[in-house]
Amino acid sequence: MYKDPIPMKKHRSESDAIRLAGNMKLADLLDLNPNLLGVLTRVGLRFGFGDETVEEACRKKGINPQTFLLICKVYTFAGYMPSSDALRTADLRDIVTYLHSSHADYMDNALQELAGQLDRMLEPCDERYKKVIWRFFSAYKEELSEHFRYEEEVVFPYVQSVLDHVGDKGFTITQYEENHTNVEEKLGDLKNIIMKYLPQECDDRQVSEILFKLYLLGMDLEKHTAIENDILVPMVNRLEDHEN
Repeated sequence: MYKDPIPMKKHRSESDAIRLAGNMKLADLLDLNPNLLGVLTRVGLRFGFGDETVEEACRKKGINPQTFLLICKVYTFAGYMPSSDALRTADLRDIVTYLHSSHADYMDNALQELAGQLDRMLEPCDERYKKVIWRFFSAYKEELSEHFRYEEEVVFPYVQSVLDHVGDKGFTITQYEENHTNVEEKLGDLKNIIMKYLPQECDDRQVSEILFKLYLLGMDLEKHTAIENDILVPMVNRLEDHEN
């Protein structure tokens, strides 16, 4: 599901992103930014939507259209920061659902596909190189799994408790924000090892395909982190303030 990246528009404000609207056709939205194909899959919008608008497709699926557009803007406009109004019209439950779906997509699809490609690429290498690559890949996979596990078992249940107006006096979303780690660092290490030190026996086309996939995965994870930091956290902060 990681397609060739289209250069993102360097717009940062809500007014710059206004042309992404609920009354535009869903097909036109994808023409504007094909990188949104993965977003559609994660929110559960199925292909074969004909001439449906964004709002029509979202309503049919039970998704808040403004939430969907907010996520699309993060993926389309570099450095996009949502306005307070944009956050108020979004649905926090849909944001959590999207993040949960993204976790499953990364672990069950992206990393599994990457592992298969690595295995094929490393076939002509001696065991020394294979062990190095697999060690870094396994370490990264475990780090990502642990990062997601914390969010699934601690953060998301806490968000649900805030939505249910019960909360947890021993935890706040600020604690999550302060300890939110960068999950792309080890991915960069793996990319550099493959790019700089892989033996010449490996097929250049296979190496290029893996590097390309690593770049795409890193870009996607950056957007994932932006949704957590710039949408999830401020939305939960507002609810916490209302509770206090």
